[in-house]
Amino acid sequence: MSVDNEKMQELWQQFFGPNLGYVQEQYDIYLNDAEAVSPQYRELFAQYGAPPRIEADLSVSTATRMSPQSGGSITTDTNLLKKAIAVGQLAWNIRSFGHLAADIDPLGLSPKASTKMIEIATYGLTEADLKQLPPETAWEDAPYAFNNAWDAVEKLRQIYTGPIAFEFGHVHVEEERQWLNKQAEAVIPSTKLLNSERETLLRKLLEAEQFEDFLQRTFVGQKRFSSEGIEALIPLTDEIVHELTNDGARHIAMGMAHRGRLNVLAHVLGKPYGNIFSEFHHSPNKKLIPSEGSIGINYGWTGDVKYHLGANRSISTGQTAETRIMLANNPSHLEYVNPVVGGFARAAQEDRSKPGYPEQNFDLAASIIIHGDAAFIGEGVVAETLNFNNIKGYTCGGTIHIIANNRIGFTTESHDSRSTHYASDLAKGFEIPVIHVNADEPDAIIAAARMASEYRTLFKKDFVIDLIGYRRYGHNETDDPETTQPLIYKKVKAHPTVARLYGDKLVREGVLSAEAVEQIKRDVQNKLKDAYEEVKGKESKNPIHQSQPTVFSPDAPKPVTAVPLDTLRSINKGLLQWPESFNVYGKLKRILERRADALNDGEKVDWSHAETLAFASILADGTPIRLSGQDAERATFAHRNLVLHDNETGDTFCPLHALPEAKASFAVHNSPLSEAGVLGLEYGYNVFAPETMVIWEAQFGDFANAAQVLIDQFISAGQSKWSQRSGLTMLLPHGYEGQGPEHSSARLERFLQLSGEENWTVAYVSSAAQYFHLLRRQASNLNTVDVRPLVVMAPKSMIRNPYVASSASELSEGTFRTVVEQPGLGEQPARVERIVLCTGKVAIDLAEELDKTPDADRDWIHIIRVEQLYPFPRQELKAIIDRYPNVAEILWVQEEPKNMGAWGFIEPRIREIVDVSKTSVTYNGRPKRSSPASGYQQIHTFEQQFIINQTLVQKKKSAVKSGR
Repeated sequence: MSVDNEKMQELWQQFFGPNLGYVQEQYDIYLNDAEAVSPQYRELFAQYGAPPRIEADLSVSTATRMSPQSGGSITTDTNLLKKAIAVGQLAWNIRSFGHLAADIDPLGLSPKASTKMIEIATYGLTEADLKQLPPETAWEDAPYAFNNAWDAVEKLRQIYTGPIAFEFGHVHVEEERQWLNKQAEAVIPSTKLLNSERETLLRKLLEAEQFEDFLQRTFVGQKRFSSEGIEALIPLTDEIVHELTNDGARHIAMGMAHRGRLNVLAHVLGKPYGNIFSEFHHSPNKKLIPSEGSIGINYGWTGDVKYHLGANRSISTGQTAETRIMLANNPSHLEYVNPVVGGFARAAQEDRSKPGYPEQNFDLAASIIIHGDAAFIGEGVVAETLNFNNIKGYTCGGTIHIIANNRIGFTTESHDSRSTHYASDLAKGFEIPVIHVNADEPDAIIAAARMASEYRTLFKKDFVIDLIGYRRYGHNETDDPETTQPLIYKKVKAHPTVARLYGDKLVREGVLSAEAVEQIKRDVQNKLKDAYEEVKGKESKNPIHQSQPTVFSPDAPKPVTAVPLDTLRSINKGLLQWPESFNVYGKLKRILERRADALNDGEKVDWSHAETLAFASILADGTPIRLSGQDAERATFAHRNLVLHDNETGDTFCPLHALPEAKASFAVHNSPLSEAGVLGLEYGYNVFAPETMVIWEAQFGDFANAAQVLIDQFISAGQSKWSQRSGLTMLLPHGYEGQGPEHSSARLERFLQLSGEENWTVAYVSSAAQYFHLLRRQASNLNTVDVRPLVVMAPKSMIRNPYVASSASELSEGTFRTVVEQPGLGEQPARVERIVLCTGKVAIDLAEELDKTPDADRDWIHIIRVEQLYPFPRQELKAIIDRYPNVAEILWVQEEPKNMGAWGFIEPRIREIVDVSKTSVTYNGRPKRSSPASGYQQIHTFEQQFIINQTLVQKKKSAVKSGR
């Protein structure tokens, strides 16, 4: 035998039995993809080539053994190889299915799942078989020293069926899955908390427990949505906050519903006990609890209940660094805060100071969302938000989700609230790693927190911790849970708290004495008592102080929205520039190039051109813009085209990014097919970054129906409930063109019904210039006391209607007008008998009809367009009406049914400004209906023409007086 052969023989003799079979399998993989095997095998095969091949009957599994005694001859042992393969399957299934047998249920409420997949007998194996095999057959590259496969399997079983259950098999990225398995198998089992850390952990558990107990005893019968049964939520959340902070996050956005919220506010956000106790006393003392609680109706302030309120906290992370923690305000609609939190984090991550898309740094901010188990699986907005994880325009680099799993929703048990095995199973569809952890195992909970935080920091993706506990009391402390769950609550009553369990454990292990544990408990109780006594004393001494909500002054100077014509022409020229090598789609190129002359005398600027000029001028003023929605780049009606596509290469180019005048970022994103999730994120983004003009555009206006909770609870009411300002703009395409019920109405009536306390602006404008000035006015008011959301009934057919186009002078001069008079009418005030009030598209329909008969006698009629419906322009409208002394009829005209549109909102306001004894207030439009519009074009056309004709037909004076 040559020297080389001797070396080869010596090398391959290291592998025998099933190990040689395994090496051969690795070599086959190596031939197909060298990167698919570990580095040690790559080096081995690169240097020595193929291992000895097995000659065996392919119909059966074989095992090989190279016997040193036989001089290196190869023998086969088919039975041994079968067992080796079976052990490999067993090990794989322990990793995949061990969670079903894990110790994660503190009360043993769930029926035991089958554990056959992790039992050796299922594979025809015995303990003796496993002890005969090397450990590598079960666990390659194990971080522990094992004597045989039995030892390796037992360790795997211990890891995967302990107080933490791991679900990673659905994660498709190999690098992530390997990292996750390594954490589960090597890092977590070998990491032990220091005794000082365990003492701190016990203190946190006692703080959480005693806080709830104090509230229960002191404020009997008051709702608090206790965390008892999942008190470990507090140290879990606190640990994640500090891990993310240590990893460099300077903003941490949090969201959660009611369960445990007061405890999180107290012990994670650092809200003083005294403030919380004052809220339980319903104290309106603003010196104690600024901007919170309820105060009298005289000032129109509403506020919100204590377990809906958010909070902010700053923690020092070094000599100069600081991390801001924000818990978002959240109504009773549970999971709808999720996208809002995503918007907070996204805004905190982005630098909007330069032209182009904002520069995003995932490390600057992170988000944590705490869910209820019934809500996580039950609320659709959760899936919408999880879908943002890897979408460029909406990701915030990973959210850590905690399911505060108390196994029950109000009175509904898990088998009635979901079809899945776990409450977290929804996350698996998005390839989000999931770990389930026993809420009675604090050490394991801290390990879970550290793993989740490190994963988010490393991979910038979501992570789910399913904290499985129970609920000690009823849903809201006034409810008796034994009515519907008597058996469960027998177990709950007999079950010690997690603080008691952990304190006893530390005493048994010699970490603390029983006296030390009791002293910590007394210290916590005394702190609560002292805070309560202090609040009682202050309440008796301080007078009630009532704050007023912000009142918008009608006399405040109007922002300048006109842009000099030279500036507009310079901007317009820049908007028509693109790289020489960029091939703009021919048809679109011709449309865009027609804009080159649109600012000249005698030319017109259409709707989309006015919008682009508004955006460009806002950027030139230094205000960043974020625009998103389904098809926002091109726009549903193909009018915007802010992102151009090279028709040869597919590359994209946005002229607003290359505009020389731009001083801030411009982000435009086509959104997923989601309304609630996307609108929530945009709202959160705007609240966090109030200097940014954030715009959401619905594909069709009535698609906002799917985001109604965000509109009702956050956008319309956030200022009143939480002093939470927003300048969000919503573009809602609206107008009747015969497209059917779902493509006609943006439900204008709903936004007007929600109007109060000057909470937002609702506009339905009828010209490109008006839209231009409206957008610029909104941008000018951002980050000021006059900021408020803007709801725009955006056009569809009006986009290309020449009656909507405006001259350049209308953009370079003037400002936004809340009411607009129809040119050519009302020039002889004494002869006007009817004043028509209308808004939006129907005004254009009337203008077109007037032009069909230019010589008709119209001295008897005047038309006024109400461009801003709310706040209602009472003074402006009254001033116009008062010019016409002989008006016998004020006629409101709309194309929506009578029970929809603006009529119900407008009618009482018109009656307040006219003398109804001399002037009738009447309606012209479709009758009351349950559906917004007809689905038949012919019927629509007939109805629409009838409305127009009736508006422009002069009534007999007797009919006018009777109001018919």
